[in-house]
Amino acid sequence: MDWRNLPGSGGGIEDRRGAGGLPGGGMAVGGIGGLIITLIAMFFGIDPSVILGGGSTSPQTQQTQTQQTQTQGTPTQAGSQGQPATDEDYEFVDRILGSTNQVWGGIFQQAGRAYTRPTLQLFTQGTRSGCGQASSAVGPFYCPLDNKIYIDTSFFQTMQRRLGGGGDFAYAYVIAHEVGHHIQNELGIADQVERQQRSARSEAEQNSYGVRLELQADCFAGVWGNRVQSQANITTEDVQEAVRTAEAIGDDNLQRQSQGYVVPDSFTHGSSQQRVNWFMRGYESGDANKCDTFNIDFRQL
Repeated sequence: MDWRNLPGSGGGIEDRRGAGGLPGGGMAVGGIGGLIITLIAMFFGIDPSVILGGGSTSPQTQQTQTQQTQTQGTPTQAGSQGQPATDEDYEFVDRILGSTNQVWGGIFQQAGRAYTRPTLQLFTQGTRSGCGQASSAVGPFYCPLDNKIYIDTSFFQTMQRRLGGGGDFAYAYVIAHEVGHHIQNELGIADQVERQQRSARSEAEQNSYGVRLELQADCFAGVWGNRVQSQANITTEDVQEAVRTAEAIGDDNLQRQSQGYVVPDSFTHGSSQQRVNWFMRGYESGDANKCDTFNIDFRQL
């Protein structure tokens, strides 16, 4: 993958690495973009504060986080008065984010909508987000309350060492997946999913909505990959990197590794095969309308 061929984000990166953020619990979220007319008609209005993998934040906690963040100092941000970082991790993340802005900005424009670009914050060990404290153990996540994606780049090494996934396109897939959650937030899909989860009659039904949300984000990541395929010279080997990563982070694989058995009703992100299938659906089609994981029988996902 020739990621240096991709455009930069134009100031969309906050660099808090080494800023001394506090480890803690985090909140992860999922998403898609703006062309799914049938989905918007069925799911419009959701509150993204409950989202996969994570906890909730009360208004009082949100205020506390805001006050505490103000004492941490100003992040280094491209385009700010501080000196932006120039290391390869920073440049890589900046160009992947910039390319997602380009792709989804164009898709939204075609649909007659304005796209709000998310901010991506790099941090080390821990940080504070609009959704509460976050640590590197949480992994990359999106916070809908401040429209920011949070990444400790050490997660990429963790992917390679522990999860069996690695490579530039695999890392880019992770970022594009989190951007997918931002798109869901932009469209109100995340809010509607939370409403459905609140009215669910069982934990398994509640989890099923989270799985749909995550698989949709995988599909949107595939749409992004399709749209930059030529620009970034993405090869078959690159795609296989993303596929291996999707397999590695499937709920069944993670449960099998951690506890030795699989409990499908407890899945929150989807099985390895589901994650691969939906990523490839987006990648092969390049069409966000193919990413409707909600108007389909759950057994057929």
